[in-house]
Amino acid sequence: MEFNPHNNVIKLCVQGMDAEEKGKPEEASKIFFQAWNEATNHFEKFTAAYYLARHQKNVRDKLKWLETSLQFALKINDVTVNGAFPSLYSNIAKCYEDLSDADNAKKNHELANSFTNNPSDNGPFYHGTRADLQVGDLLTAGSTSNYNSNLTMNHIYFTAIVNGAGLAAALAKGDGCERVYIIEPTGSFENDPNVTNKKFPGNPTRSYRSKAPLKIVGEVTDWVKQTPEQLKNWREKLANNKGEIIN
Repeated sequence: MEFNPHNNVIKLCVQGMDAEEKGKPEEASKIFFQAWNEATNHFEKFTAAYYLARHQKNVRDKLKWLETSLQFALKINDVTVNGAFPSLYSNIAKCYEDLSDADNAKKNHELANSFTNNPSDNGPFYHGTRADLQVGDLLTAGSTSNYNSNLTMNHIYFTAIVNGAGLAAALAKGDGCERVYIIEPTGSFENDPNVTNKKFPGNPTRSYRSKAPLKIVGEVTDWVKQTPEQLKNWREKLANNKGEIIN
């Protein structure tokens, strides 16, 4: 399942998040409830319920929406959603703690801890860059961040969505051509914490990172490229992003 930013329910959730950022929680809650009413599949319902949970005024209602989101997430059985389980179970456990239900709190904390940080994604995987490389070359950590020139990255990043790698290539520093390489991780990898459970629950962009090198095994030459206007908007968003990069 590939995340679709043009999905109507997803667009409503983005509008709700914008209202949150502008300090309009009641407006945000109405938009998320509209998203819930318009949701027609498990993924849409999982996402809308996730946001509705954080706008509830009492613990029992918050718990109801968290458990609703979890129920739909369990039905999806997709790598893009699996990253949301630790957060969902932890938040559910906190609700049970607030309700003085120690047994259910303990059970849900244990469920949250049962999820390892090693994703089950089998790829194929891609890395976007402007560097001119060859099959067999290794991509390694230690490069300067594309988003903070003062930061040396401890990990090398990649994705299982080719268009996402294409966007990374377009935003990469340098004057070279945009290149999207097919890669194989040579060691363990984890969900990218800079995107997982941030704006959206789980890891919908299927973004990962590793301290081990990535081996180039091929190259993709056909992906959906951003328009100049879209790239301009992305660069503006990145320039205005004051969030700390988890390195």
